[in-house]
Amino acid sequence: MKTDLTDKTIVLGVTGGIAAYKSVELLRLLRKQGANVRVMMTRNACEFVGPLTFEALSEHPVSNSLFDKGDDAPIRHIDWAREADAVVIAPATANIIGKLAGGIADDALSTFMLAVTSPVILCPSMNTHMYQNRAVQKNLGTLKSYGYFIVKPEAGDLACGTTGPGRLPDPPDILDRVLYRLTPSDLKGKRFLVTAGPTREHFDPVRFISNPSSGKMGYAIARAAEHRGGHVTLVSGPVTIPPPLNVSVVRVLSAQEMARAVFDRMEQSDMIIKTAAVSDYRPKEQATHKIKKGEKEKTLALQKNPDILKELGRRKRKQVLVGFAAETQELEKNAGKKLAEKNLDMIVGNLLTQPESGFGTDTNQVTLFYRDGSKEPLDVMEKDAVAHLLLDRIIERIIRR
Repeated sequence: MKTDLTDKTIVLGVTGGIAAYKSVELLRLLRKQGANVRVMMTRNACEFVGPLTFEALSEHPVSNSLFDKGDDAPIRHIDWAREADAVVIAPATANIIGKLAGGIADDALSTFMLAVTSPVILCPSMNTHMYQNRAVQKNLGTLKSYGYFIVKPEAGDLACGTTGPGRLPDPPDILDRVLYRLTPSDLKGKRFLVTAGPTREHFDPVRFISNPSSGKMGYAIARAAEHRGGHVTLVSGPVTIPPPLNVSVVRVLSAQEMARAVFDRMEQSDMIIKTAAVSDYRPKEQATHKIKKGEKEKTLALQKNPDILKELGRRKRKQVLVGFAAETQELEKNAGKKLAEKNLDMIVGNLLTQPESGFGTDTNQVTLFYRDGSKEPLDVMEKDAVAHLLLDRIIERIIRR
């Protein structure tokens, strides 16, 4: 499954709100995802950001009037509506929301919208009291009933001085919702349990045993599953990356905390994908206060942590169980052993010695090992692409069989 917007034509509608400057960054992100973007602006939007900025970034003329000049100007709004794979209006003011709900067509953007048949992602942005006004909320409800996808505004301090809902979400979050809306929901209703990140095992209040796992692979899988319609719970060790949207996140610190969180949620899950780099050992004793440096060497006694994946394999009934194996040598041997001993349906293995598949990278080079003894080595890919391909294989090789 494609993970970007290559070969997609997106029409970006920009209306006259202070947040129009964010639309420039959104355009850049859409282009980075491979989309062909055309921009349509209202006259008021042009007072906040000049059309030339959007023309330079989109490499297309901007439309802001039904009487634009050019050979295609008289029917530009019809052609753009027919060719659009999706329409994003960001920011969407109370004015355009009211027009769309009432079927009013008195400028280029509102007229264009009456001809649109592709998915529409609407991003309201305005003063808090305006957003909460009953007429605006009624209009948003009407548009939702028409099939518009509404991205709720964020709450916070607004430029007008009020505090509350009405702030346009950050462009990466809008892009995420565009990807969600355009991704087929082939896993709709499936319940996912994903683990990610490292664990920390403290031996005093300020020191711990851990590893460099960033959580990026697990977070990519959780995001991909949500994009494809899954209900996702993400059990995460301590990481610094933002959580995926519309995913339930359970924060844990140690291996024992992760074990409790996972086992408590196992029965309610259809698919369990365990990417977390869990510490195999923890200190036998934990000092109450910081251990001071002395003249002699110190010995740290360790005891084994619970083997979460093995216990999941023992307890599983109808769940799909996928594990990860990060190795430094003999990948096939070690991954195969883990696959068999822990009763997995699939294991994803990678060598940490490869520069593009180690901890903290944005890419990964993995081999998929299946229960029937077959394997599938993959090229270096972005972790988002690895996540979607993994879900593809779960559907093809496990669910359908």
